[in-house]
Amino acid sequence: MGDSVWLAFALALLAWLLVIGQHVQARRPEWRWYLTGYPVMALRVMVTWRKVAQLNDLSVSYQPSRRLLGELVVRGEPLRGLAPQLSFPRPLPGGLRLRVKLRPGQTPAPFLAVGDALAHAWRAHAVRVVSPERGLVVFTASAHDPLESPRERADRGSAELLSITVGVLETGRPWVMDFRRVPHWLVVGATRSGKSTLLARLVAQLAPQPVALVGIDCKGGMELGLFGGRLSALATSRAEAVTMLGALVDEAHRRMRTCRSAGARSVWDLPESARPVPVVVIVDELAELYLTNGSRDDRAEAERCSTALLRLAQLGAALGMHLVVAGQRVGSDLGPGVTALRAQLGGRICHRVNDPGTAEMTLGDLNKDAVAVAQSIGTNEPGVAVTTADAEGWVRGRTYLTSPEESKEAALRHAGGTPWLPFLSTPVERGEHS
Repeated sequence: MGDSVWLAFALALLAWLLVIGQHVQARRPEWRWYLTGYPVMALRVMVTWRKVAQLNDLSVSYQPSRRLLGELVVRGEPLRGLAPQLSFPRPLPGGLRLRVKLRPGQTPAPFLAVGDALAHAWRAHAVRVVSPERGLVVFTASAHDPLESPRERADRGSAELLSITVGVLETGRPWVMDFRRVPHWLVVGATRSGKSTLLARLVAQLAPQPVALVGIDCKGGMELGLFGGRLSALATSRAEAVTMLGALVDEAHRRMRTCRSAGARSVWDLPESARPVPVVVIVDELAELYLTNGSRDDRAEAERCSTALLRLAQLGAALGMHLVVAGQRVGSDLGPGVTALRAQLGGRICHRVNDPGTAEMTLGDLNKDAVAVAQSIGTNEPGVAVTTADAEGWVRGRTYLTSPEESKEAALRHAGGTPWLPFLSTPVERGEHS
């Protein structure tokens, strides 16, 4: 009778653990990884590291390569090498990270080439290898692909001003665009690559914040016009864009004079009561601002637009004026103004593109490997992009799926909080508030 009671108790406990496990997997999947997945992978890494390093030529030996056997000199490779020093695996959401201290004489090149071999040895989805500083290599192993079907976490409180979460990174961390840290962004992507979804997500996330959103959409406002209820101003042609950008540059100079009078180096040093409202300018389809029909007037208009954009990018970082410049194609063939503007846009996001020149223009000045990864994004990966949002350099990310309807609803819901910008108050420039 006692054995039956214990058996029933064990079965009930097992059933309870299964229920709890399913609940944890559904509500807090990261807990299951930390409790079961991480310890297993960490143990596997530590146990196999010496052998994996030897098989992939990551070990070194300081024994002489020549030995004297009698009167013969034998030359060969030492049979036992020393593996580089490996740190204890640090847990990450859905993965882990290790730091490898290179031994004297080693270079990062062999380590950068063995990511796939390490992934197979450690039974990981992928292992990313970077060398953030001399003498150091960092491995980031992912147990599964966090970009396959990213799920947005429940909101845990209001976001910081000008900081938004647009998706998830391949490291498992949230993909955050922080305009206070990176003031200006360049976003590129072909049709159906996820560029429009990213812009919609950006508007939806910024809509509740006390921020003025200004749009430039030279496709007649077909994209950004959906969010007119939350836009402080919207330009739908290049002529309107020239006027709008000119007014924004004048506003930048006014803010500079205000900061100089108050002895402040930026608007963030001003008292909150005297601080002007932050402005985020969203430009969709950048090429439309630079392409001309060859006429003198058309070229002059494009030149004025290019100059105003560049000045705004140069002056706006400390003045609470930020740029998000997007386009399907961004290349040096659009003119030297595009290259100069690109240099001022520290944040880069490259979705799938149709030409290698656009990927090169977006990421080439940062990292050649990032260009190759961006060009490998397939048509079946909408929303996937290479971004510079990660502190250690470039990383892949995927935008949370945000439909235009959801963004439009968010814009209408927060339309009452749309800041009024008196310097953009003409009927041509005002967005349509509904």
